[in-house]
Amino acid sequence: MSAPDLALLQPVLSELAPQGRTALLPALHAAQDLYGYIPEPVAEEIARTLRIPLADVFGVLEFYALFHTEPVGKVIIHVCNDPACALAGADTVLKQLSRHAEYALETGELVSVTIEQAPCLGLCDHAPALLIQNTPATASPESTWQELVAKTGRRPQTHVDGDLRLLTKRCGSGQTTSLEAYLADGGYTALKKALAMSSTSVIEEIKASGLVGRGGAAFPTGLKWESAAQAQGSPKYVVCNADEAEPGTFKDRVLMEDDPHQILEGMIISAYAIGAEKGYFYIRGEYLNAYHTIQRAVEEARTANLLGAHILGSDFSFDIEIRRGAGAYICGEETALFESIEGKRGFPRVKPPFPTTHGLFGKPTVINNVETLANVPLILNLGAKEYRKIGTEKSPGPKLFCLSGDVHQPGLYEVPFGVTLRHLIFDLGGGLRSDVPFQAALIGGAAGTFATSDHLDTPLSFEGLRSAGLTLGSGVITVFDAQRDLRDVLYRLARFFAEESCGKCYPCQIGTQRQYEILARLRNGQFLPGDIERLQDVGWTMTDASLCGLGQTAASAILSALKYWPHLFQPAQPA
Repeated sequence: MSAPDLALLQPVLSELAPQGRTALLPALHAAQDLYGYIPEPVAEEIARTLRIPLADVFGVLEFYALFHTEPVGKVIIHVCNDPACALAGADTVLKQLSRHAEYALETGELVSVTIEQAPCLGLCDHAPALLIQNTPATASPESTWQELVAKTGRRPQTHVDGDLRLLTKRCGSGQTTSLEAYLADGGYTALKKALAMSSTSVIEEIKASGLVGRGGAAFPTGLKWESAAQAQGSPKYVVCNADEAEPGTFKDRVLMEDDPHQILEGMIISAYAIGAEKGYFYIRGEYLNAYHTIQRAVEEARTANLLGAHILGSDFSFDIEIRRGAGAYICGEETALFESIEGKRGFPRVKPPFPTTHGLFGKPTVINNVETLANVPLILNLGAKEYRKIGTEKSPGPKLFCLSGDVHQPGLYEVPFGVTLRHLIFDLGGGLRSDVPFQAALIGGAAGTFATSDHLDTPLSFEGLRSAGLTLGSGVITVFDAQRDLRDVLYRLARFFAEESCGKCYPCQIGTQRQYEILARLRNGQFLPGDIERLQDVGWTMTDASLCGLGQTAASAILSALKYWPHLFQPAQPA
């Protein structure tokens, strides 16, 4: 094999070199785009230019699933294997694709193909989903190879509906809202209002709104901003967490692809409130469409002086750098995301100290997810008092829910907090797609809990779900009819966590593996006496002793299944 031409990479490395280690992921993405994989001479050149130990470069390469250190096919196809796609026949699609060793380009040229299984691709409403060369494609178990290829490059159009269209009023058309269209619809009015207020007043308005994080942790947004604003040290940073990778969720993808300026406006207001001049927009590696959409939106905003120096003629300056992840679920955890931006493996940090005082590069940092930031312009435009009229007293505002699985109309639904699970599934989602009765809904994704038919009238609010022993998470709802074997679902959830555990702490590293082994036995009819006790022991140990949210919630769905369906966990009877 001929040596790679390093001259091809030099222009990119020359531009990135002043940033040092923090430019490692952009450098690796650029190298892989050029060579198809990252051979050792390329890794050595990157290490030399960015002044990083070569061992550290390889440590990062091995950590992220989307990087390759060995030659792969000219075309890479990722087939989703999460529960929603499995229900729709993803395993059959994978088998069909695996029969083909070559892929026909539009030019008619046949090139080699590499096929890989992947965790959730954020296309659950189009299950079974796949990426062909990082481009979304949809399939069915009956799809021919030619049909799969023909669908490549077409942006899947998500069904968007609900009782409200506040956060999603410009979403669902399959078209991206331009800056011109956003401004014509009142866009950046909230930023102008914020700039006319003191930063303290902006924070007080967010606090008064009752907004809490929409990524799953539900921490009060205003308190987070206030803590960072008051923290000692500079510079300060704002980070948008768009590393949406929870199986079953796709809301952030829709917001980014359809209405990017709404998120940017919220991010700019956050920066003004805490006194930050630099922000990072971190997008999961599988979301290439969203990555390019946000790139264009940032360029539009800079041109219009909505980013950069002296925004809209004020004394406030702020700019955004976009970072693309590389296939690591753990990087959705805020401190692991910081490590990734800094050019390291995505290992969570021990807390305290917390990000608002010691975040990105050890400086005060606010990190919010996409949906949270999209709420910020709405709050300033409506006013906190009007905003609180939406939802419930303890859960104010609108909420986005990702509905998928055995439901007639999968899609993204915006509702006020407090509507029931029944309303979302049956009134808005059209009920189950067959005459088979409802069996369960997994609320909160892989890290969530199961709801049964007894929970259908439970209000979808923090307090309503909590009283029923359920978790909201990021707003994922995957529906299963009575024909579905929940043992297979549990097996896939356990496999997901075993593969995605970063391995930093032993309770999670070992616990997810033991959990996966036990669930594999259950799926294969080899469940042994004592496995129930072992599952519970492993589950509660991970919950209590893991370093971050991945391990702390890795057993949530399985423990809830043990509670509601103990018959699923019976040992195999001797013949």
